[in-house]
Amino acid sequence: MSASAQEPLNICIVSRRFPLLNNSGEIGFLFPIARGLVRQGHKVTVLSWRNKNRLDVVEVGGVKAYFLGEGNAQPADAFPEQVLRKFQQLHKQEPFHLVHSLDNSGFEVGRRRKELGVAVVYDVDATHMAQVYSILGMSQETLGSLIKTSWRVTMKFLKTYWRYDRRLLKTADAVFVHSPQQRVMLERYYVYPDQRIFTVPLGIEAEDLSPRERSEELMKKLGLPVNAQNVVTVTDMAELGEMRNLLHAFERVAIKKPTARLIVVGTGPLKKEIEFEMLSLALGSRVVFTGEILASQLAEHIALADVFVNLSARSSGIEQSLLEAMAQKKIIIGSEVSPLGDVVEDGIDGFLIRPADTFTLSELLLQVFNGQISGVEMGEQARQKVLNLFDADKMLAQTLLAYRQARQRFVTAHRGLFSLPRPLGSP
Repeated sequence: MSASAQEPLNICIVSRRFPLLNNSGEIGFLFPIARGLVRQGHKVTVLSWRNKNRLDVVEVGGVKAYFLGEGNAQPADAFPEQVLRKFQQLHKQEPFHLVHSLDNSGFEVGRRRKELGVAVVYDVDATHMAQVYSILGMSQETLGSLIKTSWRVTMKFLKTYWRYDRRLLKTADAVFVHSPQQRVMLERYYVYPDQRIFTVPLGIEAEDLSPRERSEELMKKLGLPVNAQNVVTVTDMAELGEMRNLLHAFERVAIKKPTARLIVVGTGPLKKEIEFEMLSLALGSRVVFTGEILASQLAEHIALADVFVNLSARSSGIEQSLLEAMAQKKIIIGSEVSPLGDVVEDGIDGFLIRPADTFTLSELLLQVFNGQISGVEMGEQARQKVLNLFDADKMLAQTLLAYRQARQRFVTAHRGLFSLPRPLGSP
């Protein structure tokens, strides 16, 4: 490898949500990569939306984050322009080599990457692929449902690809995916070159994955009986269908198992609709809504679970909550149409079902609560899978390699058009 390939990089990470620092001082799951890059001599700057503490600048472990949201401006409309303005200001002071946009917030920078002299990479979540997964997850195993789903998927893809994703991908020097099915979909249907697609796993550090005991204090706080058999789910309450299916499946369980409880962690725009759906069922006080919690409290809530359920297919990545549950040796039930299918072997280290299959979901929950499914061996398998796949050093090495290759492609394609940024520390 040439000496130039070993030059330190000045990297800008852009995202509406980058939990670098939450209210409790805990670090979000993307932070290990950023911190690891700094330890290797690279510089990392984060541009993100307003944090809960309303701080303008936070620096942790050498990673500096600027929070740009202000007033009542809507992130979806205002944030990409705010990112561009802040990026241009910082870029003049010390030129960046590469921008990594975790969503589409870096699009305005990407449109100007040639004049700015900066390579741009996106996570696959910058596209609308997750919306396609969401539609697939709601289909039933009937001919009518399959035909309807195929039509909806086709229309959603055509609309989002031609209106948004095609333009965004033209500004990308590389795209990061986190599963083989994302890679195939991006190449085959989004017509994006395979040599510019990088598979980079994103997870949490091993030090964050220690198994935890149930907190009696939290049990009391949530009003759970000592002998409760708990189902835990984490949701952003942005999709009614996902929670409706879970609630209907749990109703069948609650009728047969008086000690069963469903703990719903999170909040969101459809909270009232979801609560109304719950009240229309024979659930009474069997469902506990925790509301929004701190990131540092996630593991404590997952520790209450006998079964952890997350059937979301809207994210094209693997939910952090699922990784946490697997690390805590929980029986997990996830969506077979999400990237989780590339990690979990059904029946070995978890269960994969179609999100709309409420009958199978309720049967699995009853089998666990009746002792027909033992979670000991499955939990051990799940924990080992997470530790093997989401090693922090491995994630860092793969991310840095992808950064360098994307940067080199940009330099080669546009050499001589402008003066590129100098390496860090050069005169």
